[in-house]
Amino acid sequence: MVSMSRLAEFAIVTLDRVKVLNALNQETLRLLDNLLTQIEASDARGVIFTGAGGTAFCAGADIAELVDRDLNAAYQGTILGQKVFSRIETLRQPSIALVEGLALGGGCELALACTFRLATAKARFGLPEIKLGLVPGFGGTQRLARLIGLSRSLEIQMSGRFVGAEEAHQIGLVNRLLGEDAPALEQALTYGRQFSGRSLVTLNLIREATRRGLDMSLNDGLELEAQLSTLSFQSNDGRDGLAAFLQKRQPVVSDS
Repeated sequence: MVSMSRLAEFAIVTLDRVKVLNALNQETLRLLDNLLTQIEASDARGVIFTGAGGTAFCAGADIAELVDRDLNAAYQGTILGQKVFSRIETLRQPSIALVEGLALGGGCELALACTFRLATAKARFGLPEIKLGLVPGFGGTQRLARLIGLSRSLEIQMSGRFVGAEEAHQIGLVNRLLGEDAPALEQALTYGRQFSGRSLVTLNLIREATRRGLDMSLNDGLELEAQLSTLSFQSNDGRDGLAAFLQKRQPVVSDS
């Protein structure tokens, strides 16, 4: 249902339920949660999430599993999805969603939880829960607006329409469109190597300052930035980075 492999310095997590377009059920979410624990403890420098089959990254929640849930089961299922996706967002290693085909509902929400999103020309994004009389539950109402703004987010959610790769790139939902000149995974690895050789400690401080700052006033955000910037000076990587600059050599990354 979910597999993990290593390719160089990256952990590759593949959703593999091709018959149901890699839809997420409770078992898949729990397996994904377990894999995140393994990745967190590993020496991987980044994580790439992808979907098997080439047709879908992930088409959302497994509808067949949702039909007979009572209110408590529905709530607990939502909390599980939110917990797993929040773990992806705050994972020690930066993450990339490599979207080929459909990323709908929970699949779009999984992509939103990743640090970066890459898309092939056939990628399609959406939060079509409105068509079922439902509200997105795995973080879509929160993360999409933070990424592309309130008005665009509401329009996508309230219409339930699909967003093509070009539009997704134009509105900032996707970081980069991938060409057809090389395999998509190869391009994702190249993209990821922009940050995979950097200090994980410093990368996490940057992510924390930016993510937490969005929920603060500017003055509070600047204070947070000052604190975390100062903290980076005290890290081994920060100290060696300054010394390396003066000594005209490459810094040694220790992740501490």
